[in-house]
Amino acid sequence: MNTLRGPMFMVLSMAGFAAEDALIKGLALRVPIGQIGLFLGFGGALVFGIMAYVQGYSLFDRKALRGAVFLRTFAELFAVIFMLLSISMAPLSVVTAVLQAMPLTVTLAAAVFLREPVGWRRWSAIVIGFAGVMMIVRPGASGFDPYVLLPLGAVVALTVRDLATRNVPATVASSQVSGWGFAAAIPGGVILLLMRGDPLIVPTALDWGLQALTLLAGILGYITLVLATRVGDIGLTTPFRYSRLVFGMLIGVIVFGERPDLLTLIGAFLIVAAGLYTLMREMRLRRSVTRA
Repeated sequence: MNTLRGPMFMVLSMAGFAAEDALIKGLALRVPIGQIGLFLGFGGALVFGIMAYVQGYSLFDRKALRGAVFLRTFAELFAVIFMLLSISMAPLSVVTAVLQAMPLTVTLAAAVFLREPVGWRRWSAIVIGFAGVMMIVRPGASGFDPYVLLPLGAVVALTVRDLATRNVPATVASSQVSGWGFAAAIPGGVILLLMRGDPLIVPTALDWGLQALTLLAGILGYITLVLATRVGDIGLTTPFRYSRLVFGMLIGVIVFGERPDLLTLIGAFLIVAAGLYTLMREMRLRRSVTRA
């Protein structure tokens, strides 16, 4: 049973994030997207700020305001902007599929910028994965939807965030990192409001309730993701990240009436297959180094 805890928490986390995406997409029809970002930013920062305080930490600790943590938060700002725009303007199934390329972009960026060794097999997987992305986005094709490019911006920003996370000192608590991650949505929301020229509105009781559910889903996603990485074997747990694609596709089809075409489905399959292969190679190489 203990071996199942990690995968179970990971699936719960991905379900939480998929639910958050769906709620944001529905809310964007009623509330300006920038205002949603402000609510999530203030709400998430408050919750994790309290958690940090209970644990004996502070969000305003100098260690949480500089270096890798600062870079991570700065990248999160752009990730929030691109994610909110993507979810509100592009099909949810497409956004979710493109986001699955993140493990590949992290491997690529680590090889290029951190000089981490990457063999020909993983390079091949990266190329195949990006071919899958191109099958989904299809730039230059007739009927091309420019909004499907927005998730690519989110992938770039999230890749920088994940690389920065690798260098966050162990002395900085997860609650501090998460608190600042949510806080990044505050300036992100302001930028979106100014960029789109949307005025703030007075939410209805239903809007408040939906925003609270969105925040709850996001926080549960964060917490269960941390639990998944702490209690489960990484090799067994990480592949279940791709359950988010299943949840996202199902919600897109059932709730929003989306109909992913064959090329989108094939592209999603290639991305997931390439990501899983890359993960397997990385785990095998780590075990080889450990044994040596």
